[in-house]
Amino acid sequence: MRSWFAKFSVFIAFYAVATVSANIIAPSFGRVPISCLGDGAGNVAVRSAMYCMLNRNYVTPSMLTLVSALADQVDQRFPGTTTVVLDGNFPFWDGFPLLPHLSHADGRKLDIAFFYKDSSGNFVNRATRSPIGYFAFEQPSSDDEQPCDGRRDILTTRWNFDWLQPFFPAYHIEEKRTAFSLEWLTTEGVERFGLEKVFVEPHLKKALGVEGGAIRFQGCRAARHDDHIHIQVK
Repeated sequence: MRSWFAKFSVFIAFYAVATVSANIIAPSFGRVPISCLGDGAGNVAVRSAMYCMLNRNYVTPSMLTLVSALADQVDQRFPGTTTVVLDGNFPFWDGFPLLPHLSHADGRKLDIAFFYKDSSGNFVNRATRSPIGYFAFEQPSSDDEQPCDGRRDILTTRWNFDWLQPFFPAYHIEEKRTAFSLEWLTTEGVERFGLEKVFVEPHLKKALGVEGGAIRFQGCRAARHDDHIHIQVK
């Protein structure tokens, strides 16, 4: 037992040093961290310390500029609102996979959580239905566009997790903040900050009343995007 504990302690110490070092070295690879300190500075927050401990909170400087500008605009329009981010990228080397994502491999991609309201319709700041921000889906209705309905792909990350849905709280998308964010991304984000793509499911695009050529459907082999927003810069 003592031997195991000693080895584990050495591993944790080594990992902690490597994680701190990553903050210093990452800019040499064109990546910067999204702050995980949660000190109230700024309007951007990483959803869980897990992302920081696993070094999944790195993006290119242009992406950090974009998401910071988005968060500032959302907070100006809806004071007291924090924009919550999820997976970014690893700190080093393009092409290294950030599983289970298919495209988070070059610092240019970032996932943003939806804004949520509780069962009484009150906005809940920094909250997500899922503890990690993923897999709590906004289910389409029977008459919504469902481009992957009926497909049975073997190689896919489009997991539905039907068994998991009842465990999440009864929150729903807060439409005003989420729609505002998508509208800003597809206008100001494209024109001023180099936004290239936004992934969100077609039924949410329709429900939120947003348009724009940057809004895409990610395909039926990639993860569902009715639990978060995926953005990509040039």
